[in-house]
Amino acid sequence: MRTVTGLFDDYSDASAAVSALEARGVPSSDISIVSNNVDERHNDESNAAKGAGTGAGIGAAVGGVGGLLTGLGIMAIPGVGPVVAAGWLAATAAGAVAGAVAGGATGGLIGALTESGVSEDDAHVYAEGVRRGGTLVTAKVDESLQAEAEAILRRSSWVDPDERRAVYAEDGWTRFDDSRAPYGPAEIEQERLRYRR
Repeated sequence: MRTVTGLFDDYSDASAAVSALEARGVPSSDISIVSNNVDERHNDESNAAKGAGTGAGIGAAVGGVGGLLTGLGIMAIPGVGPVVAAGWLAATAAGAVAGAVAGGATGGLIGALTESGVSEDDAHVYAEGVRRGGTLVTAKVDESLQAEAEAILRRSSWVDPDERRAVYAEDGWTRFDDSRAPYGPAEIEQERLRYRR
């Protein structure tokens, strides 16, 4: 199995990527999503917590289009703040089997990404991207499907990690630091406007 990962500035693009991966035959259980929720935009879509989410076993289901997205749950990541997350990566990073999770997931997120084949440099860009309001989609795919899965992510308006690293570096950023304060809603909106096409 290979890991393909994409960072998205807009949750709707990430959702479209998840749907496209599922339509291509990637099982929901092999896809993960982690989305910043500092502005509580996903809480408005809540269908009320009715038990554990699919894939990750994280509760507090919120609405979504694919099988995976109906199982999003809320957890906190130091330096990022509240996120909604589902899937194998979220469960691995959080070290949780069920229920809401608070704290301790950042090292786990970067560690889970690197253990699954993502470079440490890219893992730090992805964590910082989520901190700044983004959404991360990660999928485990057969080697024969890797190029096609990466193309699906690109078509869904993914963020090129090298380009984003360069933009972050212009502001003095070097790597994700979980001791920094999470972005607030106004900072996230400003960051989203910075990249809006």
